[in-house]
Amino acid sequence: MRSTWARSEPMDTSFQLAAEWYDGRSALRHAGELHWDGHAGLVLHAPTAHAEFAVDDLQFADTRPRQIIYRRKSQPDFRLILPADMPPGLAARLPRPSTYGRWIDRLGLGRAAAIFAVTSAAAVALFLTAPAWLGPRIPAGWERQIGDALIGDFGGRICHTPAGDAALAKLLAKVDPADNAQDKVRAGIANMDMANAVALPGGQVLLFDGLVQQAESPEELAGVLGHEVGHVRERHVMTALLRQFGMSILLAGADSGVTNGVFGLAAMGYSRDAEREADEYARARMAESAISPLGAADFFARMADERSDSEDGPAVLGWLASHPSAGERAQAYRAAARTAPAYPPVLSDAEFAALKSMCADDPDVAEFDFF
Repeated sequence: MRSTWARSEPMDTSFQLAAEWYDGRSALRHAGELHWDGHAGLVLHAPTAHAEFAVDDLQFADTRPRQIIYRRKSQPDFRLILPADMPPGLAARLPRPSTYGRWIDRLGLGRAAAIFAVTSAAAVALFLTAPAWLGPRIPAGWERQIGDALIGDFGGRICHTPAGDAALAKLLAKVDPADNAQDKVRAGIANMDMANAVALPGGQVLLFDGLVQQAESPEELAGVLGHEVGHVRERHVMTALLRQFGMSILLAGADSGVTNGVFGLAAMGYSRDAEREADEYARARMAESAISPLGAADFFARMADERSDSEDGPAVLGWLASHPSAGERAQAYRAAARTAPAYPPVLSDAEFAALKSMCADDPDVAEFDFF
C-alpha cells in the first residue's frame, strides 16, 4: 500500500491516499482510495465499492507493520486499513493508536508502571494493617451476628448433656467472672477430634473434644478456656478473623461450607502480642478465682514435648500450631503459681468426668467428617 499525499501539503488541505477496507457485509477485500475533505468527511472509492462516513465514526482497532486498522462505530465488522505514515492533519483527527491501553499510552509505560507499583504497595499495606484497627471497631451487634453464622458452620456438632453443660458453665464462670449477663461469654464443646480451641466473634468460645480428651485435669482446661476468653475480652477475635478470611467474611458470613469454615476457624492465628495478652488475662482471672496455673503449665509442657518428639511435626490444626513457644508459656504459667495455701480443685472429679464424656453421652450430636 502506497500513500499518495505530499509531505509538503498543508495540514488541513484535502487529499487522497491508497486504502484497503472490508465493508462488513462480505468477505471481499476492497482496494482503492481514501478521499479526505480536510475537515470531518471521508470517502472510500474503489471499482468494487463506495462508502462515505465521518471521521468521528472511526475507532482504533489494531496495528500491523506500517499499517493502522480502524473499525466503524456504526458498523462494527467494517475494517479500514490505512498506511501508518498518513498525513499529520488526518492523523491528528483519527483515533490515536493504543499499544498498552488508552490511559497507559497517555501516561507512558514507565510512568504507568510506577503508579501501578505504588498503588499495589498501598493496597497491600492497607490489607495487612486494616484488620488491626478495623477489628476492634466492628459494632458488637455485627460481631454477634457473624459469630452466630460461624457457629452455624458447626451444624449440630456442639455437645450437650445436663451434667456436662453445668460443669462447663461452672468452669467458664471461674475464668470469666463478668457481672453483666449480656456481656457473658458463651462456651461449648464441639464434637471434633482435634486438639484445638477457638474464640469466635460475639463472645463465643469452643473447645474441641480432641483437646478435652487430652486434658489431664480441669485446671488444664481452665487455662485453655481462660486463654480463649482473653481473646474475646481483649477484642482480638475480629482482628484475627479479618486477617484470616479477608473482608469478604463481613459480606458473605460463613457461607464457605462446613469443612472450609471449620478448618479456617481452627487455623485462625493471632499476633504474638495478642497471644501474650490472652495468656495474661487467663492468669489474672485464674489468680482471682484461686485456680492453679500449674495445670496450664503442665498442659503446655506436655504439648511442647509432643511436638518435639513428633517426626511429622505438630498434629494438624493442633491448638499450639499457630501460638508462640509452648515452653515459654509453660514457664510463665508455672511462675504465676503461689507457694501457699494450696489451690482448691476447680471442678470435682465427677464434673471433670462429665466434661470428658459430654460428646460421647450426647445421643443427638452430629459426627464430624473430614470429607
